[in-house]
Amino acid sequence: MIIGCGEGEQVLRSPRYSLAMANLRLVIAIICAIIAPGVLGASESDSVLIQNVTVHPMSGPDIRSGAVLVVDGKIAEIGAAIAPRGGARTVDGHGLDLYPGLINAATNVGLSEIASLRDTVDLDEIGLFNPELRAEIAFNPSSEHIDVTRASGITTVISLPGSGSRGGGRNASTTIITGQGALMHLEGWTWEEMAIRPAAVMDVLFPQIQTTPPQFAAAFGPQARTYTEEERQYKERLKQLSEFFEHARQYQKAKAAGEADFQRDAKLEAMIPVLEGKLPLFVRAEKERSIKDAVEFADKEKIKIIIADPLEIGSTGPLLKARNIAVVLGKTFELPLRNDDPYDAPYTLPSQFYKAGVKICFGTFDVEFARNVPFEAAQAVAFGLPREEALKGLTINSAEILGIGDQIGSIEKGKVADLILTDGDPLEARTHIKQMFIGGREVSLESRHTREYERWLKRN
Repeated sequence: MIIGCGEGEQVLRSPRYSLAMANLRLVIAIICAIIAPGVLGASESDSVLIQNVTVHPMSGPDIRSGAVLVVDGKIAEIGAAIAPRGGARTVDGHGLDLYPGLINAATNVGLSEIASLRDTVDLDEIGLFNPELRAEIAFNPSSEHIDVTRASGITTVISLPGSGSRGGGRNASTTIITGQGALMHLEGWTWEEMAIRPAAVMDVLFPQIQTTPPQFAAAFGPQARTYTEEERQYKERLKQLSEFFEHARQYQKAKAAGEADFQRDAKLEAMIPVLEGKLPLFVRAEKERSIKDAVEFADKEKIKIIIADPLEIGSTGPLLKARNIAVVLGKTFELPLRNDDPYDAPYTLPSQFYKAGVKICFGTFDVEFARNVPFEAAQAVAFGLPREEALKGLTINSAEILGIGDQIGSIEKGKVADLILTDGDPLEARTHIKQMFIGGREVSLESRHTREYERWLKRN
């Protein structure tokens, strides 16, 4: 090819130029010959074969003395014996157990660092309806809570933009729709890299009647309201929620019709996936009445919902089962809702939902105790929930409830390789997480806790 004209053209055609170009092509060919094998075999050299382990797929029977091959971040093979491939790193887990990475289905991880320092907390924005807010944008990949949470075998969390308030205490100005909860991997340099599904749920603090116990009425003073006042406030909030959905539907129709005077509204735009059934409402409904009202609201609006953090089941079991509505359970290590409730009411709640045929999973609805979600599930096992169901509630059930059961939650061919190698049952506090893989890549299990442990271990 000739570039230029006149004297420049003669230079490019000169023997010296031709020789230089020939030498350059030779050098490039040699470099490509050296680099190409490494590039072509990148997926092989980055693959991992985990062998001599008991594989707990969560989608089928356990495999004793099994093996799992991970290639390019996904599970390529599972079986009793898998031959190593050229370039694959081998992890011999003799005597260890291999589980899918655990999922905490409700946290504030990445959005809150130190509760007493408002500058480190990106939760609970002002306003009744904030559906346009996206948790993943505010997610802090450098949060200390990520390492601490990961050390318990948790590879994935839902990070919610609203903290809520369990067991009452919400005042009249509380937000109803807090924003979009994000499904995040607990490994990565940026929130874009860590996000599995940026908009996984629409977080809703469903209106409910709050009553102030007589013994605490004096402490609340003028703020304490009668039941009648609370009921009036409750009905007003439900009316406002219904009106907001109606505005969203009108906006949806106007947009679809391409009206000339159509103006984009960020809040109403964010509601379209909810109205289309693509984005479920993550409804925080604590009491029996709230759960029933939430289901009635979902039926009226023809939307998908997930019941989150209930404190009782009451007579709602058959209702939820009939409509195939799943439940994200909160902490079991809690006091009963009412003074006259059985002492073990929070412990037995998961088994009650399970016996009613409702699909369940677990979350902690906080940041500081997000690491304890396997032990919250374990407490339910001690009070009637089958161990296998508790494990499913931390893995495959959680993934299916959150709409990503085809990607994570079990050890199956083609799924993302989120794996933990343990020396025992992950529900047991004495179990150690020996190795962890997120997206097929081994990640560090170091945290501020392990660093402090090592520092004090070396003291004189």
